[in-house]
Amino acid sequence: MIIVRTPLRISLFGGGTDFPEYFKANGGGVIGSAIDKYIYHTLSHFPSWLFEHKIRFAYRIVEQVPDVEHIKHRPFKEILKYHGIHENIEVNLASDLPSFTGLGSSSSFTVGLIKGLNAFKGQLIGMKELAQTAIHLERNVLEESVGFQDQLFASYGGFNHIKFYGNESFDVERINVNEGQTQELSDNLILLYTGMTRRASDIEEEKLKRMDKNLSSLDRMYACVDEARKVLSSGDSIDDIGHLLDESWQLKRSLSGDVTNPHIDDAYKLGMQSGALGGKLLGAGGGGFLLFYVPKREQHRFRSAFSNMHEVAVTLNAQGSSVIHAGS
Repeated sequence: MIIVRTPLRISLFGGGTDFPEYFKANGGGVIGSAIDKYIYHTLSHFPSWLFEHKIRFAYRIVEQVPDVEHIKHRPFKEILKYHGIHENIEVNLASDLPSFTGLGSSSSFTVGLIKGLNAFKGQLIGMKELAQTAIHLERNVLEESVGFQDQLFASYGGFNHIKFYGNESFDVERINVNEGQTQELSDNLILLYTGMTRRASDIEEEKLKRMDKNLSSLDRMYACVDEARKVLSSGDSIDDIGHLLDESWQLKRSLSGDVTNPHIDDAYKLGMQSGALGGKLLGAGGGGFLLFYVPKREQHRFRSAFSNMHEVAVTLNAQGSSVIHAGS
């Protein structure tokens, strides 16, 4: 039995510039972090000679199929086929948080399954190859409208500044802020669940159609990445991170009418009136988790205002996808 643990992620700055449709001409970059909330894959040999099916996959439902072509979960099917596995496998999926909520769960699923299937075959795969394989499968095989950052955070883990280049290469740079600043940033970030889920690819597809109209907003979002990096490297107060988050959110809202809705706008307005310096809806938009930057002195007032919403405590700088158990 093999158990793989793969982190979800929080994207702070630069989301949208990680799409080659943007960064091939302009360069791109993001700042964000893997968090201590995970997707788990459990893989084991399945004795198909004792059953009427050869593959078993348990997620929200249980699929028990005679061959790989009968699998309804398309990402699972295509990833198995890519790795040449057509029978005698059982995979069980679990997650700390709901899917389709802006935390990169789709890519964490892909990365974790690739990691697990390589271990299942007795092979090792490095972080770079792991991320590149996930990107290839999601964009070229599954033809999903996704960028590059989610696969990288899931593979590498960490609190990173990731840079993207015109030839589709990338650099993953750990952000080496002092321990006190990292803790202050973690302490000042509050994650709230809106209760709404959505498929990111649908919203991202609409944004890509508007790429020409969105260029100036994306350029400014890209500039915010470097400004945030300077704040984190200065050793001074990091409250400017909150102000930059607010600016980035206003820019993100302009990318597509599907990014936000009245419920999200009302919640964001309440957050800003209750002590937050800034925030954003994570992921493509439309639902999921709202992230706010709230100085400690304002957090009691802020939490009182949101007593009807679920808060999820997270820690930054989590480890990337890893095999946490291999054996009987």
